[in-house]
Amino acid sequence: MKTIVKVSSIFNCSLERAFKTPMLCDITKVHTGFGFTPKVTHCTNDEEWGKPGSSKKVFVAKSITQKGGFASIDKVIERIENSYWKIELSEFQSPMLGFYKFVGEWKTTELAKNKTLIEYIYTLHANKPFLYPLNWLFAKTFWKIYMKRVIENIRKMTLEKEPYLYP
Repeated sequence: MKTIVKVSSIFNCSLERAFKTPMLCDITKVHTGFGFTPKVTHCTNDEEWGKPGSSKKVFVAKSITQKGGFASIDKVIERIENSYWKIELSEFQSPMLGFYKFVGEWKTTELAKNKTLIEYIYTLHANKPFLYPLNWLFAKTFWKIYMKRVIENIRKMTLEKEPYLYP
């Protein structure tokens, strides 16, 4: 089963800044934790991060649902400069309600100088039919709230001109 969640916003920054910040800046400032979703503490094996085909290992703090440490693999599936990112989160190290991967998309459209439309989309993939109702409820409530928090963290980073960690 696939469940799609989408949030949109307008960022008051350049198209380039809106495009690069969520993927090329410090992920610990993007995924700061919420409820039972742990905060990201660091990444490894990320030397090529940002290029299509690259990946990184994501580590998280201890939480109700996670023992802490290595949590998942992030992969860049597609990058269209100043327009579109597609990433995949997989190889989850803790049970995820029957989810086996999340596919994230970040679309940027310049509306005017320093005014950029953001479309942030996640497709959550599950493979345990008896959990499908819970999967849908999780995605449409908790995950959507979490995505709104993430987008606000990214907005703040764009306004503060957070430095890029990756090329």
